[in-house]
Amino acid sequence: MKPVTVPVAFVPLLDAAPLVIAQEMGFAEAEGIALDLIPAPSWSSVRDMLAFGRVDAAHLLSPVPVAMAMGLGGVRQPVSAVSVLSVNGNVICVSRALEDRLRDAGYGFDFADPQRAAAALAAAGGDRIVFGVPFPFSMHVELLRYWIEGTALAGAQIEIRTVPPPLMAQAMAEGDLDAFCVGEPWGSVAVDAGAGALLLPGRAIWAFAPEKVLAVRTDWAETEPHLLGRLMRAVWKAGQWLSQPGSRTAAAEILSRSAWLDMPSELVDRALSGRFTLSGRAEQRQVDGFVGFHRGAATFPWRSQARWIARRLAHRHGLPAGPAEDAAAAVFRSDLYRLHLAGTDADLPGASAKIEGTIRHPMAVASRKGQMTLLPDAFFDGRIFDPDTAD
Repeated sequence: MKPVTVPVAFVPLLDAAPLVIAQEMGFAEAEGIALDLIPAPSWSSVRDMLAFGRVDAAHLLSPVPVAMAMGLGGVRQPVSAVSVLSVNGNVICVSRALEDRLRDAGYGFDFADPQRAAAALAAAGGDRIVFGVPFPFSMHVELLRYWIEGTALAGAQIEIRTVPPPLMAQAMAEGDLDAFCVGEPWGSVAVDAGAGALLLPGRAIWAFAPEKVLAVRTDWAETEPHLLGRLMRAVWKAGQWLSQPGSRTAAAEILSRSAWLDMPSELVDRALSGRFTLSGRAEQRQVDGFVGFHRGAATFPWRSQARWIARRLAHRHGLPAGPAEDAAAAVFRSDLYRLHLAGTDADLPGASAKIEGTIRHPMAVASRKGQMTLLPDAFFDGRIFDPDTAD
């Protein structure tokens, strides 16, 4: 029987890996589908391709479906986030000029401490620091703003500009950006190009941030439930495969191919292994759990995470937080996740929301199989987010 083709849009980033692996390693074929993976140059392109029917599914920034549900961004098509593709995976990178000033001031680039990094950056940044981000509605923006608000950078003059990920290194090299927050491998690309140095991993700000989601149009999810289930199961199995240590070398080789990231496999391996080269000085730092595709219920679309995103967007755009959070929770489809993964080995949590930021060590929680352990999800400043409590 000929597989059913499902067109899917993606941006060439490491965290598109579950989609690439689902197709390349046969998980899609085993479900009777073939993924037609279509690269896009920007996140607005991905969003529009999905919203206007060019594709049926997309690798999408986690805040985009939330923003769309809140009426932000000008695109009204209802979109559902049916699973999380990846947690974490971002880096903050500074320009060579800013790196030199930080080093002259004695900063050691530990790649771990958000407070120390912010204090050093605030002292060395001058009159204004220009940050690049890939899209206005993104976890990059939320992590960056959360970090700025809770550190010495709160008093600095900050400008945030949108730059497509493949252009980040060039924009920094040409002096248009002082720093940026982006998904790997584009931070490492900037380091290898001599354009900058890595300052912080995103997970140092929020230890378990939902980065990308598998998004579909809500009407497609309703009219093609069996096809949606096949897609979700193929991607879930790919994430499970990616989580196995023995898969790393093969994954790096596959993702590095010209059809996908089109760059040396060594660059891809840095993020998969968490072993980073920080600068032109060849400094090495290890970040365990830099990016996640499966462990700790990484793929579950927690409605509390959607509410955290919505509350921040609502405050920034002057919208009532309560209705915004309710709309956001409705697009993180834990109900569809439970429905379509019920027949797999997936262990499903007993709840669809949790208090974000409370887990400091791996913690067993109630689940269908009784075997679920959630991983640390702490915010760098020790705050928590209770979705049941108004701000």
